[in-house]
Amino acid sequence: MERSTRVFSATVLVLMLLLLTTTEEMGPKMEEARICESASHRFKGLCVRKSNCAAVCQTEGFPDGKCQGVRRRCMCTRPCREGEEN
Repeated sequence: MERSTRVFSATVLVLMLLLLTTTEEMGPKMEEARICESASHRFKGLCVRKSNCAAVCQTEGFPDGKCQGVRRRCMCTRPCREGEEN
């Protein structure tokens, strides 16, 4: 009888710890800034290096750029404005 009480207590303790860790993960999170993308109009050829893409995107008025997709296109990126979607 005493052993079953110990097992029950240990089980309850483990369940409480599990519940506490999952509620912390499910709590309020900081909203991440959305990133808007636009295909570069000036970049020519396959996008191999992010730094080259970013340099071309900066000449187009974007703060950054990245190589994306199977076709390796240069996509210029910037934070989205309020009410704007990708």
